[in-house]
Amino acid sequence: MYDFIIKDEDHGRVTPYGVYDLSSNTGWVNLGTDSDTSAFAVESIRRWYYTMGQQAYPDAKELLITADGGGSNGSRVKLWKVELKKFANETGLSITVCHFPPGKSKWNKIEHRLFSYISSNWRGRPLISHEVIINLIASTTTAKGLKVNCELDTNKYQKGIKVTDEEMKSINIARHDFHGEWNYTTMPQK
Repeated sequence: MYDFIIKDEDHGRVTPYGVYDLSSNTGWVNLGTDSDTSAFAVESIRRWYYTMGQQAYPDAKELLITADGGGSNGSRVKLWKVELKKFANETGLSITVCHFPPGKSKWNKIEHRLFSYISSNWRGRPLISHEVIINLIASTTTAKGLKVNCELDTNKYQKGIKVTDEEMKSINIARHDFHGEWNYTTMPQK
């Protein structure tokens, strides 16, 4: 799903960032009002974890994320990895990320099992305010029992943050044998 502008100067741009849990058929959408940055992407995952994930999986030690190859959570984005490190350290989770190859994000389950239904649910309805968008996203369901939660994120996310080589070296990251540039695990630091 992409960011878009609400044609009302009081509301401006909105950026939906989603998490889809395959095993429970539930979705989480963090509706941001600022820039789509790596900090926003990881904050979206953090909000999902503390709102839904931790309760659903209280004994979890690992988290698997399938992500697109580009954008704020792209495989080459250094800040994405730095922010994941912070999240891993905060939660104690080992976080494995498997990026789809460039141009293959259409195979990501979140597109077919969450965002396509959200798009169908709000089709033909004017997206005139944050409240309307949140309600439309949260009311999305399917015959197979999809449930979606949505929350507004009004935090400000700075663009253009540069990550130093030292910061990159400080990440406890293990690259997988198969395409380690796309598949890696970030482990919490002791």
